[in-house]
Amino acid sequence: QGRDSACTPSFPLRAPWLGADAAYSIPLPDGRDAWIFGDTLYGAKRLVPGTEPQMVHNTLGISTCMNGQWKIDYEIKRDAKDNFDSFFKPPQSNGTYYWALDGVEHNRELWITLVCVRNMPNSNAFALGFEICGTDLARVSDLDKNPQQWKVAYFPLVPEGVHANPSASTVIDGDYLYIFTLDETGSRPEILTRIPLSGLDDPKKNLQYLGADDVWHEGLVPTKAKTVMRGGASEMSVRYHPDLKKWIAVHVDPTIFSDKVLFRTSPALTGPWTDGEVIYKIPDLQKGSPGYDPDTFCYAGKEHPEFEKSGELVFTYVCNTMKPKKLESLDIYYPKVVRMPMPATRSEERR
Repeated sequence: QGRDSACTPSFPLRAPWLGADAAYSIPLPDGRDAWIFGDTLYGAKRLVPGTEPQMVHNTLGISTCMNGQWKIDYEIKRDAKDNFDSFFKPPQSNGTYYWALDGVEHNRELWITLVCVRNMPNSNAFALGFEICGTDLARVSDLDKNPQQWKVAYFPLVPEGVHANPSASTVIDGDYLYIFTLDETGSRPEILTRIPLSGLDDPKKNLQYLGADDVWHEGLVPTKAKTVMRGGASEMSVRYHPDLKKWIAVHVDPTIFSDKVLFRTSPALTGPWTDGEVIYKIPDLQKGSPGYDPDTFCYAGKEHPEFEKSGELVFTYVCNTMKPKKLESLDIYYPKVVRMPMPATRSEERR
């Protein structure tokens, strides 16, 4: 039992699981980690006939680290006919699907944020031809069973049209589940929502947002919300570091084709957050690097503190391509892991 920080995660392509994005990690009480993966390629080999790769919209991984030995089991859901399927699926099958993002463990259950997505006509998700249709929350129970038997219940959280989806990063602090939320309008700041842990049976009814007046209000009104971080990301990690007495956020700079991984700190979830220093330049995007391809873009930066030794930072990112056919290359589209010294955190926070 227990987790051993001596492991460095790795994500080998092992048929039928042939690569994915997102890669949020959720430590489980028994020392395992649950990994949340986004659009997942599957099959015997990575082949893209035409322009549509074989893909389910989300999968899981269960990792262990015993005596320094890293092991991950990929879990692709099987439907009643034993076909591969998305682990999380909208209860009403109305042409929408879920991107599963960050989650937390609470009382031996997982609470996972789900962004509702709809493909736009004449396009596919790889050409960014999609629209967001709100956010739901999944409660996953029976974690001691085989993941195929995990029980999932769905709760609506934010309806379509709000254009702010609580899902970028999820954390429990005190009596609340906090969810960082990208406001998709204007300069795309990060705002903050929360649900009392005692109100998770009806998340939508109990959702609150931090207002520009620094007071928590019912519901979610992005235009009246406080900008907690400037230039937010749709996915990132926010995790507390007791030894530094700081919250740390890690994400890829949200500008498309940016090669920068950003590191931000704050004394409190609500801020003030630093604007983000560049701690890493993604090698895949350097023009001189072997295999450089101008169609490649990288995103999905997030930290995994449970694998850090003191004074270290461990994070993952994922690179993808604008041309689906290029997914046949085995050098992209799986989480890549970086272990580096923890960047110095300034004692004076800049507002």
